[in-house]
Amino acid sequence: MSERLQPGNPAPAFTLPDADGNEVSLSDHKGRKVIVYFYPAALTPGCTKQACDFTDNLDLLAGAGYDVIGISPDQPEKLAKFRETESLRVTLLADPDKKALDAYGAYGEKKNYGRTYMGVIRSTIVVDEQGKVERALYNVRATGHVAKIIKDLGI
Repeated sequence: MSERLQPGNPAPAFTLPDADGNEVSLSDHKGRKVIVYFYPAALTPGCTKQACDFTDNLDLLAGAGYDVIGISPDQPEKLAKFRETESLRVTLLADPDKKALDAYGAYGEKKNYGRTYMGVIRSTIVVDEQGKVERALYNVRATGHVAKIIKDLGI
């Protein structure tokens, strides 16, 4: 389990396949602000709600200069199904090796009903135009989170 990122840290570089198998890198977004959010699994209720919230607010976020990238440990094929089923417009990336999840501190020990296990920690990292962490939010809730980000960013 890696350290959680702090504002001012350089955002770890990543190159991961999207839902269509195309490679997408953080560096592709240089010069733009990027909201990178990490979620446990495509096609689950909480993750669907969160992805739909980002999609519903994508025009507002893009208008304010933000790109949105969702990362999960799912395979590209599952992400494609997720995108089609829910009409998602955010970029979804596959991280089955959990390298980006780990680098961003979004994979680690979780507790649920008294049981401890390793899993994805629902997290959102806002990266500025220079590739530095502007905000690092961990253990976020799926519902209402996008509205809170928009409010916090003053959009």
